[in-house]
Amino acid sequence: MNAFEALGLNEQLVQAVTDLGFEKPSEIQEKAIPVLLSGTTDFIGLAQTGTGKTAAFGLPLIQLIDAAQRHPQALIVCPTRELCLQITNDLEKFTKHTKGVYTEAVYGGASIMMQIRNLKRGVHIVIATPGRLIDLIERKAIDLQKVKYVVLDEADEMLNMGFRDDIDFVLKNTINRESTWLFSATMPPEVRAISRNYMETPKEVTVGKKNSGNANIDHQFFVVQAQHRYEALKRLIDFNPGIYGIIFTRTKADAQEVCERLAKAGYDIEALHGDLTQQQRDKVMARFRAKNLQLLIATDVAARGIDVDGITHVINFELPDDMEVYTHRSGRTGRAGKTGICLSICHSRETFKIKSLERMINAQFHKVDIPSGKDVCRKQFFHFMDKLMQTDVSNGDYETYLPDLMEKFANVSKEEVLQRVAALEFNHFLKYYENAEDLNRNDFGRDRKDRRDNIRGDFKPTESGNRDRRGSSRNSGYTRLFINLGTKDGFYKASFLQFILDESSLNKEVLGKIDMREMNTWVEIDSAASSKMIKAIDGKRYNNRVVRMNEADGGFKRPTDEGRGEGGARKRTYGPPKERRSFR
Repeated sequence: MNAFEALGLNEQLVQAVTDLGFEKPSEIQEKAIPVLLSGTTDFIGLAQTGTGKTAAFGLPLIQLIDAAQRHPQALIVCPTRELCLQITNDLEKFTKHTKGVYTEAVYGGASIMMQIRNLKRGVHIVIATPGRLIDLIERKAIDLQKVKYVVLDEADEMLNMGFRDDIDFVLKNTINRESTWLFSATMPPEVRAISRNYMETPKEVTVGKKNSGNANIDHQFFVVQAQHRYEALKRLIDFNPGIYGIIFTRTKADAQEVCERLAKAGYDIEALHGDLTQQQRDKVMARFRAKNLQLLIATDVAARGIDVDGITHVINFELPDDMEVYTHRSGRTGRAGKTGICLSICHSRETFKIKSLERMINAQFHKVDIPSGKDVCRKQFFHFMDKLMQTDVSNGDYETYLPDLMEKFANVSKEEVLQRVAALEFNHFLKYYENAEDLNRNDFGRDRKDRRDNIRGDFKPTESGNRDRRGSSRNSGYTRLFINLGTKDGFYKASFLQFILDESSLNKEVLGKIDMREMNTWVEIDSAASSKMIKAIDGKRYNNRVVRMNEADGGFKRPTDEGRGEGGARKRTYGPPKERRSFR
């Protein structure tokens, strides 16, 4: 008996997965499919990207569909257009031998009228992004009353992107659903809250440990000075000549700048960020999937939902502020049982994050030295020689040219021919790297000790004899700024960071800790850059309200009579709320 047939799948679906070359179900498929085929059990599946989750919910969903009923019976909600299209493509492959089951992808950036016409023709499974789905519901273009099965794919990503209200709206409007299936790479409190509010005694399956990383990924990090970050990136790319990878940056400005520098240096690379139109995004992704691009550089927001086979490397040009974002970045490689490498370029101030990541994903990170110029040249040289020896010469009429070649090289030794070939191929590398400096930052241990000392010395005496909280407003040349934007405005740390850096045109190296709350946020910034950021952001408008940014605790004082009104009542002052302090 076929391994997929043993899970309870019908003959048509087993034939479809066999045609796709699948012989053995992945762990999440093995655990999920028998449960989901019942159609009446709420389900939570925790597994990393690239573990076969689409087949885990897609195959049982197709089997449960009644093809005779031409109305939406299943709804799959996912965070991005790319993932929406990927799921739709996979479902079409799964239905190869199943007649009469129709799917429709609805997402922003495409004609809504065309999507409405397709829905009216009658479909069984709708795959949707939250924004476009809400639009269709409000236009009464889609009827969710007969939807039996709702799938939330990459639920943690949707919540990170600010779709909590949209998910609530969808689940409240699918009142006749028989089961809800939630798939997520991590299980933050927000995802757990959805399961509590909308699911009844769900069956929970975890592949690996919760919030853990893919065991097939080798995690490496490199410590460099801030000004050497780009040079380190270039050297890592050159040291991995067969690389097919994604580079992640925090901001679209960084993505565009690094892309332009690498493209000018001759690399096959394109950038993916929020300033691109949907047509431009599609063109970039088509080139990357066809491997006409060796590298893609992207922000976290733009890269969500990217599912491309064969990615060998993920490079973090900068570590993300939100540690859970790292799981999604690294999950772009090492998919479907293959191995992958995730490289992170760190400033010495960021190395404390590595330990946090190790604990979070339960994986060891290896500190590796940035290769020297000679190491890069050596690696490129042997890669070229391997390609030379593996070149297929059986298909061309090369015999015709051999006499001329033999005559041309009659007085040249084999050693000289090899030298000339090497010089022709590697002259630019040798010139570029002949005086290359050592980029490794070897004092990061001292920086980590200084950071620990700062944390342990939470209070220190000031000149006045009082005790002040270290890091509250000025910490090693940092100023603490207040801004009246927070998570309630739809921000999470990565998107907030991108917003303030894009608005101020500052480099992220000037930033320290970011403390984000529901209604407001405190930002540590190099004191020399604080006035520039305030000037750039204070007074701007965001979502139809005025943004306020100023120094968080510029001269906090105890209440005095001067600050009180009649009867000793404290006068109300306007501005940022002051952080509570301890006084002795």
